[in-house]
Amino acid sequence: MPVRRLPDTLVDRIAAGEVVERPASAVKELVENAIDAGASRIDIAVADGGRSLIRIIDDGCGMDAGDLELAVERHATSKLGGDDLLDIHTLGFRGEALPSIGSVSRMSVTSRAQGAGAHAVELDNGRKSGPKPAALSRGTVIEVRDLFAAVPARLKFLKSTTAETQAVSDVVRRLALAHPQVGFVLSSDGRTLIDAPPQKAPDLAGRIASVLGADYADNAIMIDAEREGVRLTGLAGLPTFHRGSARWQFLFVNGRPVRDRQLISAIRAGYQDVLARDRFPFVCLFVSLSPREVDVNVHPAKAEVRFRDPGLVRGLVVSALRRAFADAAPQTASEDLGERLAAMAQAAGQGGFPPQPGYRTGFAEPSPVWRAEPALSPERRAALAGLFAPSADARADAAPASAEAMSLPLGAARAQLHETYIVAQTGDGVVIVDQHAAHERLVYERMKASLARDGVARQALLVPEVVDLDPADAERLLARADELERLGFVVEDFGPGAVCVREVPAMLKTGDVAGLLRDVADDLAEMDASTRLEDRLNHVAATMACYGSVRAGRRLRPEEMNALLREIEATPNASQCNHGRPTFVKLSLADIEKLFGRR
Repeated sequence: MPVRRLPDTLVDRIAAGEVVERPASAVKELVENAIDAGASRIDIAVADGGRSLIRIIDDGCGMDAGDLELAVERHATSKLGGDDLLDIHTLGFRGEALPSIGSVSRMSVTSRAQGAGAHAVELDNGRKSGPKPAALSRGTVIEVRDLFAAVPARLKFLKSTTAETQAVSDVVRRLALAHPQVGFVLSSDGRTLIDAPPQKAPDLAGRIASVLGADYADNAIMIDAEREGVRLTGLAGLPTFHRGSARWQFLFVNGRPVRDRQLISAIRAGYQDVLARDRFPFVCLFVSLSPREVDVNVHPAKAEVRFRDPGLVRGLVVSALRRAFADAAPQTASEDLGERLAAMAQAAGQGGFPPQPGYRTGFAEPSPVWRAEPALSPERRAALAGLFAPSADARADAAPASAEAMSLPLGAARAQLHETYIVAQTGDGVVIVDQHAAHERLVYERMKASLARDGVARQALLVPEVVDLDPADAERLLARADELERLGFVVEDFGPGAVCVREVPAMLKTGDVAGLLRDVADDLAEMDASTRLEDRLNHVAATMACYGSVRAGRRLRPEEMNALLREIEATPNASQCNHGRPTFVKLSLADIEKLFGRR
């Protein structure tokens, strides 16, 4: 078959397959254009998951007739002043969105620039008409109808209306979080899904509350760190505020929503010690750096980026998260406390304890013994009352210590339940502590501090192990030989594509040395950094801490319980055990009063 030039309509549809994968992709491109146009409010409406209708209305700068006619042509844009693709300050820059969407739908664009009249242009699956005069007060209105109707193969691969609507909602949610100064309204088939008014001042917590819900802002800590020109800001959820998927991880680079593997890996490393393995944290993090230090032109949908120095960015994310958790006061997530309290109150309201077999209440049938008992004399009543009244000396000794302890975050120990849980009273409520989980974290943090202070003890192999690797992987490992030695691994060159392991961390015994080294080499090849060995050492330390901590079922004296409470308050990451479970739960007095209907 001879080589031939493809018709323009087919070229546009091929390009649209890269840019417009589904209705959510079209919404993303059009909303980003509105943001680049300086809009302060953007209204998005979809019908049938975006198949039948996508309507975007913004109050941005708009376009005159000449710009409007050119805007629907391929590779026409106002966002690149020259040919430098490493100095991009806008969300869009390729000039592909409008012609790509118009080639697979019936699209109309109506726009009005300040000081000019409104005009409209239409594209019917790539065939253009206009511009022609129209009526519009300001900004731009874009309507996309019958998306992919002329491309049945693409239409067939779309998911259900619910799934496509959810994808659109996720796109708008991420853009709304990235640009709190812009108001967003999303409606689907006449039902409002997102209504986020513009924030007059930079208020990420307020925008998160309006877009995701107050629980997400209330159960997160502020992140603000900077290193060598790269700044990281945002909110990171408490380790006990976790989710079942990574859908609630919102990452932005220079205001652009991204799904970057390196950043996701860094977040996982930052939560490594404090989160259960099968759970995912909530994060909303913003990486800001010079546009020349990041390439955003590596993915058709601009969903991925490439950093000039990925190790710097990864190190900043990991250290910022770990430092924030270490510096934060002990606290656990409160998002489901209200639901639990409501369930408890409902269960309590359904009746008392069920009657036990063979038990008869004294009120219904007073026992003969009770009826025959004479009334207490005043003398005996006074004696019994004295049994429950502490002496004045005891009150004088106990009151100051109790008041001082109750003013502390975890209060004063009052009891031990089932030889497993410590009940402490605070100035405004009650704290229940899982003694094993809490002590496990304390022992683990001591072990990590000892490793950092004294280094990792090494054990020489009786017979050095030679590990065969790809030559490039071997070079990467040997280049990091000093770092590996600090972590207990002594490796030497053993010819092309091989390294010789002479010493290993004593904590690891022998284990799969070759497998671990290959994993480290893979990490270095992909991200120019690896925490694999450190993670393995931490895992061993966590296991040792679990076996060396106070077990459930051990009775503790009051002074031991109070000492444990004080150490929890002074230890970083003490709000959760090594497996990500909470070490304590707080109930405020208001919560308790709700249980008994006092509020």
